[in-house]
Amino acid sequence: MSVEIESHQVESIGVVAGLVWQYLDENEPVTLSKLSREIDAPRDLVMQAVGWLGREGKITFHRGSRSKLISLTDT
Repeated sequence: MSVEIESHQVESIGVVAGLVWQYLDENEPVTLSKLSREIDAPRDLVMQAVGWLGREGKITFHRGSRSKLISLTDT
């Protein structure tokens, strides 16, 4: 199965990934819910950006007391 993603979609994900990285750099750790509320982009685009950063090894998921937290990796 081949999935084609238009270049502007990939570019949008990249831009939002930059916003997510910047937010985490200033506010980590946060829940995914809070992150998606705080970033000025559609929730699905924020989640795609989180996936992008996760795939690149830029973020880490932690178990919080009530939900998972996300932060930048220590690299």
